[in-house]
Amino acid sequence: MGALGEGMLAGVQALSPWEAVAVLLAIAYLLLAMRENPWCWYCAFASTAIYTALLWNVSLVMQSLLNGYYMAMAVYGWWQWRRGGEHHGGIAVGRWPWPYHVGVIAASLLLAALSGFLLDRGSDAAWPYVDSLITWASVLTTWMVAKKVLENWLYWIAIDLASLFLYYERGLVLTSALFALYTMMAVVGYFSWRASERQGRAALV
Repeated sequence: MGALGEGMLAGVQALSPWEAVAVLLAIAYLLLAMRENPWCWYCAFASTAIYTALLWNVSLVMQSLLNGYYMAMAVYGWWQWRRGGEHHGGIAVGRWPWPYHVGVIAASLLLAALSGFLLDRGSDAAWPYVDSLITWASVLTTWMVAKKVLENWLYWIAIDLASLFLYYERGLVLTSALFALYTMMAVVGYFSWRASERQGRAALV
């Protein structure tokens, strides 16, 4: 893992500076994502690399694995925003029909029940069911961000509120504060993307 990885796993107190860096990068990611700026994915990759180690160290197993997934999605999201679409010039904000959302919610609940049960029985993971639900909902919602699905922001509002509680309970105060900020920014992000989506539809008329 190298000197950086070993230092990050030394303990929560030693991780405090890294948590602060991860928080700043995460805020930069969200601000850039709200503006549909592809540079958001660079910030996402760096922030989640730090959080992958940090969360493992405080026994949030699913959250740590989730951040590993975020790293991969940062690469995929960058590609979609810069090279995706029919003409490989990037993609525009769009909406999903309601049956897709029923599928997302049902899949999140089912997968959370399964992984929560396995973690509860086979590990010392903290809050296994809550951790699992946040994780699987975030997995699917991050895919929506990469595809520029407008409703992703509504999912993030609920996810961020649950994450705020979880991180505060585990002693990650800065990260808990970050998710309080995330909740408010998700509201702003929704209206910003909705305006972009309406402009896109108007341009097609």
